Amino acid sequence: MAIPERQILVCQSFRVGGDPKGVCFKQTDGFLQYLEEEILARGLDILVTATGCMKLCEKGPVMVVQPDNWWFGGVNSEEAIDAILDGIEAGEACPDYAIG
Repeated sequence: MAIPERQILVCQSFRVGGDPKGVCFKQTDGFLQYLEEEILARGLDILVTATGCMKLCEKGPVMVVQPDNWWFGGVNSEEAIDAILDGIEAGEACPDYAIG
């Protein structure tokens, strides 16, 4: 398997030591499946990875696109995912969900 062009990190609020989970995983039911399906449908070379807590719970759900280092918050709908993927295809970060 070749190294993908990009990787999308998706906060799933995993925490160590039994700490309570944050909000990201609660607001992303079906999120990962939809994201994977859209990436395939668009023919994008992107690996999706669920992560532990990204420590930005107040901005969650959080998604990061690497190697661009684009951070997005409030990504809790198909419309948000579509807008971010549209931006990736255009080579620019989607300003509507950008953090920073």
